Amino acid sequence: MKKSKTTKIVIVLMILSSFTACGLKDENKVTTNEPGTSITVIDDADQETEAPVVSVEKIDRIENANLSDWLDEETVIVSKENDTLEKMSLAELSESYPKSLYLYNINTKEYKLLKEQKDVFLGEAALSADKKHLLYSEYTLGDPAYYVMNLDTKDVFGIRGDNIGGAMSAGWSGNVVVGAAYAGGAYQASTSGDISVLEDLKEESIYIIRVIKDNIYYNSSYDESLIMLNQATKEKTKLNINHVYDVIPSPDGNNLLVLQRGSTKNTLILCDMDGNNQKIIAEGAELGGVSWSPDQRMIAYNLKGAENSTAVNGLYIYDLLTAETNQIAVDIQYATTSWSPSGEKLIFTEWNGEQQNSSIVYLKSSIEK
Repeated sequence: MKKSKTTKIVIVLMILSSFTACGLKDENKVTTNEPGTSITVIDDADQETEAPVVSVEKIDRIENANLSDWLDEETVIVSKENDTLEKMSLAELSESYPKSLYLYNINTKEYKLLKEQKDVFLGEAALSADKKHLLYSEYTLGDPAYYVMNLDTKDVFGIRGDNIGGAMSAGWSGNVVVGAAYAGGAYQASTSGDISVLEDLKEESIYIIRVIKDNIYYNSSYDESLIMLNQATKEKTKLNINHVYDVIPSPDGNNLLVLQRGSTKNTLILCDMDGNNQKIIAEGAELGGVSWSPDQRMIAYNLKGAENSTAVNGLYIYDLLTAETNQIAVDIQYATTSWSPSGEKLIFTEWNGEQQNSSIVYLKSSIEK
């Protein structure tokens, strides 16, 4: 079979006979057995007699903007400078405009103002699982403060209070915000504004925290080992993964991607929820920007490595069914990624040392003969 010169990524869609080595979980799910682990590819309703492939059709670049999450297939959340406001009053930032939050239509290229505020940068915007609330940060020169907005009413509340002393970090677990608290331990915040301390972690110095189904995964600034807390039994189990700096659960909550820091290189590891059956997906001097495609077949990541003693920065996609890696963009570093709901588009936003620039990668399906 002749290979296309265009970078190709195999997408989910194969006939039943193609998966005799993998097996079908049900008619809309395909389970692939990675060495030592098992991954279920979801929403595989359409079957084809040939292996559909997707090539990079085009990449749209948006300068000086941070595209961070998808409201729907055509609309993304954007943080960018707002030149309708006065420039920042702080002397160190006096050449910059405040950053506001917008809805951006990728087809019409139109922006709709979502939230503006003078003298601050608004960013780190992420949607709840039901797309009804927006978590974002407000910052200038110091640590960020975190807020939640109701997208229907535009009502906002801050994640703060005497019981937590403020949010040191924040992230969605479904439709609940969880994070580390400045007062120590961790908190959870409902979209109605109720903020409570996670009692089982009050004595911990939390660095990373993720709530996945019945378990809480965390590590601390004192011990970078990943720990699993069973919320029902209160049992804490130290998993066999040390020096962890990020954890990304699969969409169905049955597998983990773990970023592990090493003395000379960092590693992206795929494993079961108990930390077993570890498989290395990527290694490099720097690793980040990790995200799962909605059908959890593809893993996007940003890697800085070395090739013939020359630094190589790029955006990559790893295919769990074929165990193949494809580079889809070059000279990319310090990037974050986010998949569209269909998995047919991928946002990456990079920091070039002066500003954030975003790109939308369009993936085109075709049948390769």
